[in-house]
Amino acid sequence: MTHAEIVPNDLASSVKPQSVLFTVLGRYVLDRDMVVSTTSLIDVLASIGIGEHATRSTLNRMAKRGLLTRHRAGRNAYVALTPRLTEILRDGHIRIWRTGAVEANWDGSWTMLTFTFPESWQRQRHDLRARLQWAGFGSIQGGLWIAPAGADVREVLRGVEGADRVRVFRSRADAETDIPGMLHDAWDIAGISALYSDFIERWSDPERTRSHSVLGVQLLLVTEWLEVIRQDPRLPLEHLPAPWPAAPAQRLFHDLHDRLDAVARGEAAQRLDLRSPESLPRR
Repeated sequence: MTHAEIVPNDLASSVKPQSVLFTVLGRYVLDRDMVVSTTSLIDVLASIGIGEHATRSTLNRMAKRGLLTRHRAGRNAYVALTPRLTEILRDGHIRIWRTGAVEANWDGSWTMLTFTFPESWQRQRHDLRARLQWAGFGSIQGGLWIAPAGADVREVLRGVEGADRVRVFRSRADAETDIPGMLHDAWDIAGISALYSDFIERWSDPERTRSHSVLGVQLLLVTEWLEVIRQDPRLPLEHLPAPWPAAPAQRLFHDLHDRLDAVARGEAAQRLDLRSPESLPRR
């Protein structure tokens, strides 16, 4: 199977420039103590149809948000990861390569979380809800949130204003509890299933393809896969509708990724201008 046979026609337009940049930086800059030239990043993103203006604008926004620092070497501009972006990229790496899309070791227990904030704390309430959703929690009713056991609540609450008002419990459902119904109340089960099914359709159909570089194909593949699994709370398989498409989608992702990896890495070595910070001339 060639790279031209597996790239969906509409995929490049479905991902955001920042998401692709995160993928590039996470794969080739993270934990390497390197800086990368903006010109080479523009070149790589251009190969998958993202224009120079969009890439430059995204890099500027990332720098303003404290995700990147800028460095100059003559006329050349380089960027480096900040600790904040490093943390985000490491989280993505863990989700893709360690956590995965299928919960295989669920022990039957749940993490339950409740909180009560004053009416005036609208911002704090919004921030906490956003963090809970990002971490895979679903809302059953009111201020009661639930996730399969294993959720790292301390990480979710780190730096949250009002964390001392949050109460956390570990529990098991009674035998008569309608767990599948509870999951449908707390999460968009049909929507999560559709994410995986759509991924499989796009990356399996040779009729919906167009040519890109192998590096570009792999960057698009990894970018979309991470966006899919970030929206999946990894609920217990035994309580989900069968056949649940997460496992076949994950197998497809790994199969395509591994087929492309050697060539993609070789292309990245040629196209990305990576240097150690110490090698840049000092002003």
